[in-house]
Amino acid sequence: MLSEFSAHVPDRAPGRGALRPARSWLHSDAPTLSLNGTWRFRLSPTASVAEDFAAEDHDDRGWDDLTVPSHWVLEGDGAHGRPIYTNVQFPFPIDPPHVPDENPTGDHRRHFEMPADWSDAERVLLRFDGVESLFRVWVNGVEIGSAAGSRLAHEFDVTSAVRPGDNVVAVRVHQWSAASYLEDQDQWWLPGIFRDVTLIARPAGGIEDVWLRTGFADGHGRVDMEITAEPTAYPVTLRIPELGVERTWSAPADVTPFGIADVDPWSAEQPRLYDVTVSTAAETVTLRAGFRTVEIRGDRFLVNGRRVVFHGVNRHETHPLRGRVFDEEHAREDLARMKRFNVNAIRTSHYPPHPRLLDLADELGFWVVLECDLETHGFEKLDWVGNPSDDPAWREAYLDRIERTVERDKNHPGIVIWSLGNEAGTGCNLAAMSAWVHARDPERPVHYEGDYTGEYTDVYSRMYASVPETEQIGTDGSRAPLLNCTPAQGARQRTKPFLLCEYAHAMGNGPGAFDQYEALVHRYPRLHGGFVWEWRDHGILTTTADGTPYYAYGGDFGEVVHDGNFVMDGMLLSDDVPTPSLHEFKAVVQPLRFTFDGDEVRIANLRHTADTSDLRFRWRVEHDGASVDSGCLDVPAVLAGEVARVPLPETVVAPDAETWLTVEAVLSAGTAWADEGHVIAEAQLDRSAHRPVRAARARAGWRPGDGTLTLGRAEFAGGSLTRFGDRPVTGPRLELFRAPTDNDEGAWGEVGESDASVAGVSHAELWRRDGLDRLTTRRVSVEHADGALRTVDKVSAANSGSWVMAESTWSLEGGEVELRVETEPSRGWHTVWPRIGIAFDLPDGDAPVDGADWFGLGPHESYPDSLRAARTGRFSATVDDLSVDYARPQETGHRSALRRLTLTCADTAVLRIEALPDTRGRRPGFTLGRHTPQEIARAGHPFELPSSTTTRLIVDAAQHGLGSRACGPDVWPEFALRPESRTIRLRLT
Repeated sequence: MLSEFSAHVPDRAPGRGALRPARSWLHSDAPTLSLNGTWRFRLSPTASVAEDFAAEDHDDRGWDDLTVPSHWVLEGDGAHGRPIYTNVQFPFPIDPPHVPDENPTGDHRRHFEMPADWSDAERVLLRFDGVESLFRVWVNGVEIGSAAGSRLAHEFDVTSAVRPGDNVVAVRVHQWSAASYLEDQDQWWLPGIFRDVTLIARPAGGIEDVWLRTGFADGHGRVDMEITAEPTAYPVTLRIPELGVERTWSAPADVTPFGIADVDPWSAEQPRLYDVTVSTAAETVTLRAGFRTVEIRGDRFLVNGRRVVFHGVNRHETHPLRGRVFDEEHAREDLARMKRFNVNAIRTSHYPPHPRLLDLADELGFWVVLECDLETHGFEKLDWVGNPSDDPAWREAYLDRIERTVERDKNHPGIVIWSLGNEAGTGCNLAAMSAWVHARDPERPVHYEGDYTGEYTDVYSRMYASVPETEQIGTDGSRAPLLNCTPAQGARQRTKPFLLCEYAHAMGNGPGAFDQYEALVHRYPRLHGGFVWEWRDHGILTTTADGTPYYAYGGDFGEVVHDGNFVMDGMLLSDDVPTPSLHEFKAVVQPLRFTFDGDEVRIANLRHTADTSDLRFRWRVEHDGASVDSGCLDVPAVLAGEVARVPLPETVVAPDAETWLTVEAVLSAGTAWADEGHVIAEAQLDRSAHRPVRAARARAGWRPGDGTLTLGRAEFAGGSLTRFGDRPVTGPRLELFRAPTDNDEGAWGEVGESDASVAGVSHAELWRRDGLDRLTTRRVSVEHADGALRTVDKVSAANSGSWVMAESTWSLEGGEVELRVETEPSRGWHTVWPRIGIAFDLPDGDAPVDGADWFGLGPHESYPDSLRAARTGRFSATVDDLSVDYARPQETGHRSALRRLTLTCADTAVLRIEALPDTRGRRPGFTLGRHTPQEIARAGHPFELPSSTTTRLIVDAAQHGLGSRACGPDVWPEFALRPESRTIRLRLT
């Protein structure tokens, strides 16, 4: 029964029998029947299953139950195979268009009752909104057809096969097919029927398709309708009740464009939608119209005549339990969260999402770059030899994909750019896709990052360009050629708007330098922002053998080839928890800029469309983090692109405390995505009175000693602290290592200055080479003075000739114990250091340290190149909440610019530390956790961290920046930590 096509799946064609042309995903009153629910399911290890499972009377009682939509590898506790994660690699031999005989194949069956009144329907269609990868369909034993294109919709005419009453639909899904070569996106391979399956009754005289093209200029709207219906379906009536529009056309030739006065435009900030109906006597279709005009004028990308800046994210469809199965409630909250974090744009990487997602994007307000379901990245391994993008044999498949993409989603006002796909090389098939889009929809530009020379696209796009390179692109570019371009091609690209379709790789702890990219956007108008890679981690929730839950990444399911935790690269963790990078992003791209100037603040409205009438401006004054006064600023409505100067309130400056003024812009009323009072933007002004730093008191009369003594509440043995008060505390111990972040482990892209970075070699590898993770100490001397203790240690690693001298001086100062640690490196260090810090261990005993209260920067972790979200204040957190539960354990939890720190047990203070600035005014930071950096570095997952009976405190004089080198530029030189002398001064009580 099975043809060679389905058994071995070599055909490049997109399938047979699916209706063309594709049409919009419409809201219609025509009858539909959802076939979602419980299906019978059988998994076979190969594609060549001979059994006639599609027959009406086939006995499937021995099969399993499977929910549709779903991915079979996420169902059945591993009984139906396992997920596979690759970024670039193909998980099968690169032998296009062939795939292995070992091709997991899922057979699906279910019965359904077709309503008796459907016999009046002119046609009955069976629609699949998403099936991975190739599938064949039978109804009542009759083969209907086949299709490929996993994230695209396919409709089949099943009129001749269905009947009133009981029917049987059977679907055979192959995990691998020729289409898999076109779907090598950076995500999990998850086979199955993962989107809706719907039976549709098409009435005689119905509307097959509608395209509601709109425009906006000078307060007027434009409507250009395209209606697909038989001439006998006319008259057709269009109604927009809110605008008083009702138009009836008696024949197709009557449908002509028309204008509407007094229309509110649609934008991502003010997503004004109007309900529209298009009706015949047999059917009514409902749409929501947003009036906006998209255009490129010179090197500017404009919507409604104003330049757009994309503060965007790349969004995959992913959920830790459901994979790519759509859940509207979760998706709506996901988009609302984006809005709360000042995200205004989405690139649908790298395929069209569930169509309902785009309805939500129109409603909540996002600029959308809608991307086709296409990526052939694995051919990079073969230097792109055999890449389907330049092989005419694949042209039909390429065109089918872009046609289905554009036709399905063409009615959405939020879609402002069409994207051909991602990382598929270049070639004639991509050019053909672009030509088709330009002919079909000339009003929206075409994007494809891989068109480096600008042959067939309308915007210049790059991914992971460094800050200097992006600045070059922003200028006339005369000082440097563009990537892979001849001078003539580069000149052409410089005439186009530029966007970073991917930048700031948000893998693990990081990235850094959001603010540097944002500064360029405001300096160079041809730069239109970009899209962070990416929005969300793709972890799959699973358990260890003993039942411990964790979020799995590549390799955790025994894949033959995989790309590890590279799939954990979002600003949102798999469990919906925002990472510090998302808070940093929000602060950097906030749509209002506050500039303090004497007794005034300049408020610049950076929005595209909206004025500030929806906002309230609050202020508060704090003394050492305690609020002492607050109120509201009287701010007039500031138009988009305009600036207002507003007087600041009089501030009482404390003589013995830091005085900080904070200004916030908050929502004056609740919205669909945030409550009243939600903070949109904020800024701080330091109004503290100058207070000189207490100088360290010089000591004399030093003499050798054994280092065993008591200084106030501090007890020492052998020169090291052993107790403070009534609890054991050990330290200080010089710590130069941090558990490498994913960016520390990366060796991608440009490197830093001089010899601090090595091309193709990660910082973490250099740190391990230099032994920073295995330092040893030799005590050089111990000396006593009146009320003081001094030790000198030489710290180095096995097989290393480099060292650091660490001098620690303990003294009693006015009844308080002061510690001053001075470090000085030897010559010969050739790499950046992860940190310069001192570590203390606090064993649990009867009162384990479980929290911290601090005055400094917070509330989230911060690093030298990721400080914009940090504000000065007083904060508290538990030890567990101080760290971020990254899928791969790594450096986390650092709080910068510490003034005071109180360690607590059950909300009771057990140790207070005051951090004094060094002679250059630099303040230390701190990290508090349950594990050493070395223990964290050895763990691949959180559950692999050892149990701990000790709290670890590290006070850092400095930390290395974060950068984006997991897939992007290295740490900017200004934020790189080179070996240098540092001083840490602490007072303990």
